[in-house]
Amino acid sequence: MYLKELSKINLSKFTFKKVFFLSFLTLGLLNKPNVISKPIVNQNIDKDSKISKISFITKAISKTGASVVTIDTQRFVKNKQFSRNSRIFIDPYFERFFGLQLQPESQPQLEQSQGSGFIFGDGLVMTNAHVVNGSENLIVGLSNGTRYKGELIGQDVLTDIAVIKLKGSGPWPKAILGDSSKIEVGDWAIAVGNPFGLENTVTLGIISNLKRNVSQLGIYDKKFELIQTDAAINPGNSGGPLLNSTGEVIGINTLIRSGPGAGLSFAIPINKAKDIASQLIKNGRVIHPMIGINLIDENPLEIDRNIVKVGYVVPKSPAEKSGIFPNDIIIKVGEKDINNSSDVINEISNNGINKYIKITIKRKNKIIKLKVKPTDIRNL
Repeated sequence: MYLKELSKINLSKFTFKKVFFLSFLTLGLLNKPNVISKPIVNQNIDKDSKISKISFITKAISKTGASVVTIDTQRFVKNKQFSRNSRIFIDPYFERFFGLQLQPESQPQLEQSQGSGFIFGDGLVMTNAHVVNGSENLIVGLSNGTRYKGELIGQDVLTDIAVIKLKGSGPWPKAILGDSSKIEVGDWAIAVGNPFGLENTVTLGIISNLKRNVSQLGIYDKKFELIQTDAAINPGNSGGPLLNSTGEVIGINTLIRSGPGAGLSFAIPINKAKDIASQLIKNGRVIHPMIGINLIDENPLEIDRNIVKVGYVVPKSPAEKSGIFPNDIIIKVGEKDINNSSDVINEISNNGINKYIKITIKRKNKIIKLKVKPTDIRNL
């Protein structure tokens, strides 16, 4: 009897515990999911991780991309006219070789081309002179699709810089101009432009070389040093900006040299471009101090340094009047020791016109000191 009562008590305790456990489990399943299913996440960390995934290229373009414009140019050109019965296509080389004189077409043809540029001031666009040279009409298209007529403020062929004024009202998206004197070989370079009419095309590379003398490229009618980059610059990119990693303009895309292996891309340093642009805005033209000599960089085997030799002297130029002759070696200009032809050009440019500058030359084994007064290139 006692054992029977004891078993009933134990059974009732077991049943109570079972009911309590099942009730606790049920309540847990019903009330806890919202708590245990949510991961512990710091919202600020998640936001920062999204920002960190944006590349520096995207950030750079977001600063300057809106200022990049497409420049459509139109000019009238005279084409050569042939007899309708003629079955011979006259090649220009044959024309020069045989001395053929062909009648110009009575109705000039409209030639259209396209380039790039960027807004750097209130309605002011900077681009290459070769983009706008000889154009009758200029149409400037912004990245938001709006188009404006442009007026050429001025152009300088020697430095390949031109400034256009937009005929419209702002506000205008302006590029951030950097300092090209602070860039170094190996820095990132981002080329932006509108090649083939494809807006805001971006290519990436590095700064390959600084102060590249254009005469090394076989270009002798320009007066500037270039930034060399391996960022691809395609036809139509001319006049567009070259950016650094923070989105500042450090150069203007201007020149391509293609060949076996890889192409070479070049840009005008923005510091030079700003100086030229300010003169064009103020005066409509640029003064280029010259003394009238052609320079040759040589590196003779018998000496371990480069020398700068006078190759040609312009008749009646300041150089000729001062007694400079071909084959003279330039040792010093002003207080600057000369290592390359760019040193000579820079010192004369900094001196300005109508003011004498001292030039030290070596003729055979004799050192000669001269005074030369530079003049504007238009006077040569």
